[in-house]
Amino acid sequence: MVVGAVVVVLVLLIALVWALMARGSAGVPTPTPSASSSPSATAPAATPDPTADASPDPAASPAPTSTADAGPVPCTAAEIKVTAVTDHDTYSADENPQLSISLTNSGTKDCTMNVGTTTQTFTITSGNDTWWRSTDCQQTPSDAIQTVKAGATITSSAPVVWDRTRSSVDTCAATDRQRAPGGGASYRLTVSIGGFQSTNPLQFLLN
Repeated sequence: MVVGAVVVVLVLLIALVWALMARGSAGVPTPTPSASSSPSATAPAATPDPTADASPDPAASPAPTSTADAGPVPCTAAEIKVTAVTDHDTYSADENPQLSISLTNSGTKDCTMNVGTTTQTFTITSGNDTWWRSTDCQQTPSDAIQTVKAGATITSSAPVVWDRTRSSVDTCAATDRQRAPGGGASYRLTVSIGGFQSTNPLQFLLN
């Protein structure tokens, strides 16, 4: 009886051990990949660095605009061409020549000059004899600053009339000044304005 009881106890112990072993193997969890360890499909957005310099790149800054054009500059002899002008080439005995000045700005920029009567001179000669100067008896001359456009030509607004007599500063009020000979006599007109002289005398005839 004792032996039988011992055998029964051993059988029970063996059964208990197997049961415990079976339970232990079933209770061990199978490791699964961690969600955090899986590679991300997209890279995380970069966080701006608050310490980064936000100033614009000087090289990328727009260049400063150039200074505006200061406007027309004084005319020079290299730019201005002055020409003497008469209303006719030949005058009858009862006609008085009407004289004008034409000037051209041959430069590429506008320029300014004084075109007033204070800067104008008309001179009439015959051979080596100077017959008349507009400045000998000029009255109330005035200044007139004008802009001459590049490539433009301007002419005196009102002609100066020569009365066909000899002028001098001493005979301005005289009524018997010497008259210039006619009969086909040749005379030449030269002019200047603003300090610029006409390049070629203009010839005309008096009958």
